[in-house]
Amino acid sequence: MKLGLRTIFDRLQNVLLISFILIAVVTSVVGIWTTSVVVNNYTEQAENERVARDMNLAVAFYEQNLTQLDGTATRLAGETALAQQIGAAQAGDTAVQSNLEHRMADELNTIYPPGTHFVLIVDEDGTLVAAYGIVDQRVQSLPATGNWHDFPLLTTVLADQQPQAATEVIDESLLAQIGLAEQAHISLKETPKAYPEPFDPREGSAGLAQIACAPVLDADGEVAGAVLAGHLFNNDFTLVDRIQAVAGVDTATIFFGDLRVSTNVRENGERAIGTRVSQAVFDTVLTRGEAFTGIAYVVNEWFITRYVPLLDHRGGVVGSLYVGARRATFIELQRILRSRIMLVALAAIVPAALLALPIAHLITHPLEEMARASRQVAQGDTQVRIPNRGVGEVAVLGQAFNSMVAELEETQVQLIRKERLASMGQLAAGVAHQLNNPLGTILLFSDIVLQDLPEGTQGRDDVQMIIQETRRAKEIVAALLNFARQQKVWAQPTALDAMLHEFVERARQQLAYERIQIVEQIAPDLPQLEVDPVQLSNVFVNLMDNAADAMPDGGTLTIKADLSPDRQSVVVQIKDIGYGIPPENIKHIFSPFFTTKPLGQGTGLGLSIAYGIVKMHHGAIQVKSQVGKGTAFMVTLPVRLPRSDTQASLPGETSTTPEV
Repeated sequence: MKLGLRTIFDRLQNVLLISFILIAVVTSVVGIWTTSVVVNNYTEQAENERVARDMNLAVAFYEQNLTQLDGTATRLAGETALAQQIGAAQAGDTAVQSNLEHRMADELNTIYPPGTHFVLIVDEDGTLVAAYGIVDQRVQSLPATGNWHDFPLLTTVLADQQPQAATEVIDESLLAQIGLAEQAHISLKETPKAYPEPFDPREGSAGLAQIACAPVLDADGEVAGAVLAGHLFNNDFTLVDRIQAVAGVDTATIFFGDLRVSTNVRENGERAIGTRVSQAVFDTVLTRGEAFTGIAYVVNEWFITRYVPLLDHRGGVVGSLYVGARRATFIELQRILRSRIMLVALAAIVPAALLALPIAHLITHPLEEMARASRQVAQGDTQVRIPNRGVGEVAVLGQAFNSMVAELEETQVQLIRKERLASMGQLAAGVAHQLNNPLGTILLFSDIVLQDLPEGTQGRDDVQMIIQETRRAKEIVAALLNFARQQKVWAQPTALDAMLHEFVERARQQLAYERIQIVEQIAPDLPQLEVDPVQLSNVFVNLMDNAADAMPDGGTLTIKADLSPDRQSVVVQIKDIGYGIPPENIKHIFSPFFTTKPLGQGTGLGLSIAYGIVKMHHGAIQVKSQVGKGTAFMVTLPVRLPRSDTQASLPGETSTTPEV
């Protein structure tokens, strides 16, 4: 049989080897024929992905720049003394004016990269109080004479008392008040295929800027002024150059209307400032407010382009953001890919033959191991396991095999323990009956002797100890009898939610639960169960008492009940936050006479009896515990018992190994 397995898997390995070589040959022939289609589809997809990626990066940098401005305006406006300083500066306090300018300069020094930036402070009427900016990469004071109340963004912020940040058009007259009118001036150039008229008549004189505006509120919450932080794009290339350098974009441009005001597209070595977009882009982006993607001839070469509209704070289109990728890059990529694919296709047969043998062995070896392991399991060896070999279908098959063997081993263990527990049940019944009568006699005569002994004598204390220990022995005998009598389920329709609620109310009146908070999480739509309410009450009371014992200093006891996903059973969870159960004790907790309680506290039969009752109801009881964090018992009960089990003896005994 061993030689037979080897022969079978050698043949399988040869079949796989030949199959791999045939696949390589067929792939080579088909690959050469389909190269053009594959390359064209790939490069077309790459073009679209490249432009989409470039635009996503450009938008991210653009929004990051606006966020930086918003932070500057918000920080300055939020300073508690600013409202008073605005009034003092308006009154001619030069020290306050100097302090304001110093604070504005500090904020501007944190901006990177330093383009044409400015920070303005105005009073509640829009009158300029202070102005500072970055001009020619130098932080300096700006003229601050005039009024910006007619600037739409400022008007909105002063009225709503809420900060805003957007891309805005700044009129030439406002720029002149802070000395930036000359910076914004751009001469319009004749551009082929452009729209006959500019999108905005202010193009060339007004400025396009990102501006953040935040209101300044006094101690009474009234508007005392505002702070504006802006980045003027006209003739400023810091943002488009940063997008190009950091994001790896070929070209980037910011348009005011249809006019290029900031770009790294070059014409004759110079930046193409003053040129305009084509009419097709004009209609799509500026008129309809939609993104535009397409191939376009930009200055002196073909580009794959994408434009997105730029909106002001009112949602109006004021310009666009452009990125472009050189078409020549993708044409060259097509050529390289075609040649590489053809070369790889023609040379694939030899590598395929070299790789086929180890790959075939890699596939067949685990299968051969599994076949041998199956033989060992068939011969009774349930300790055998398949080594874990990473991921893939073979690995999943090996894991399933190991799980099957583990379950088989567990089943065998359960059967052995089941027989042992059955024997223990019979022994317990016999021992209990034999001990019950002598214990009763001892208790009776001890009580008589106790009545004859005066208080305070040593003999009386000894007799009381005898009575106490005899009663404890009778409790153990009673538990043994209960353990041995688990044979029948007298089932009847039972409202589990009402039963659990009754246990909770009863527990809250007991001294043992005085420091314990009981939380009920019982689903309102639980169906009636076919259970033995008397026996089942023993299960839940035992679990609740154990939870209370685990929290001597108080804590939270959670009782949760809900339907299973298939609605065929109900799951009851009793969870505490007590000591927890050590991992080495988990597998023993349902065993008869096993207890972790101190001597004299518990018989070690409570969980065994509970386990047997749940099993008689065709249910399951599981436990999860973590030392120091608590324990949770999950009792799963079917909604309906099999008809033969509702009021009949179950075959054999019912104490079996718990599912933990």
